[in-house]
Amino acid sequence: MPVIHSRTPKSAMSIQERNKRSRLSKLISGRGLLRGTLSTRAITCGKPTCKCTRGEKHMYLYLTVSDEGKPTQILIPRSRESEVKRWVWQYQRVQELLEEISNLYRSQIKRKE
Repeated sequence: MPVIHSRTPKSAMSIQERNKRSRLSKLISGRGLLRGTLSTRAITCGKPTCKCTRGEKHMYLYLTVSDEGKPTQILIPRSRESEVKRWVWQYQRVQELLEEISNLYRSQIKRKE
């Protein structure tokens, strides 16, 4: 079982780590984090007089998420597209910042070996 220590004071953190943690905190405290992959699909509706029968297909945004190992796709309403895109971007940025912070600690361990 891992030993849990008290928090590291900010003064003991590198400037890089403080900056990354600050950005991470802002993202987490903001609105919306959403794990998933966004994809756009071009669809033909099937109506014989629709523009999509002439090649101008309808464009839809989908969110794909793996839930308990099963991929699930969710159609995103046009009215929520920008919001959902922002949530997915924020989640991805949180993941990137966590990886960067982890890399800082990994570097510390390597230097002490």
